[in-house]
Amino acid sequence: MTNPSYFVTGIKTSIMDHLKSDYLFVYSSLMQGFKTPEYDYISSYFTFVSKAKVKGILSDLGDNPVATPVSENNFIKGELYKIKNPDDFSFAIGQLDDYEGVRPEADETRLYKRAITTAYNEDGSAVNTWIYWYQGDVAGKPVIPSGDVTEYIQSKGY
Repeated sequence: MTNPSYFVTGIKTSIMDHLKSDYLFVYSSLMQGFKTPEYDYISSYFTFVSKAKVKGILSDLGDNPVATPVSENNFIKGELYKIKNPDDFSFAIGQLDDYEGVRPEADETRLYKRAITTAYNEDGSAVNTWIYWYQGDVAGKPVIPSGDVTEYIQSKGY
């Protein structure tokens, strides 16, 4: 199914462009402990809020863990960030969309979609946040039971 769109003041827009949250939940290479160039990018536009969790499962695809949503009480552990300057959000999230392959070229497969979900902070409070969910097939792939990428990588000895 394609992302529905509609016209607002003569400009074709995606419904996703009108959902609002100043928060971003990350669970893998975008977290601060990974010290990747992508994290450097995140930290230039977003401020770390707290460790957090969202409903979902992590699957091990061999080269990277991926997240898929669930309705059960399985949780993915990660980090919650808030945009530093709301005026920069569209640009910053657009760059992350490119990195995650949300809008691939015609000959590429879309692997992730950005969506709003609920994140639960360490203090138990909840906030709506953006997350990148994996769109590929995870059937038969190992599930990371802890939902914690850092712990999983350490247990594998990487």
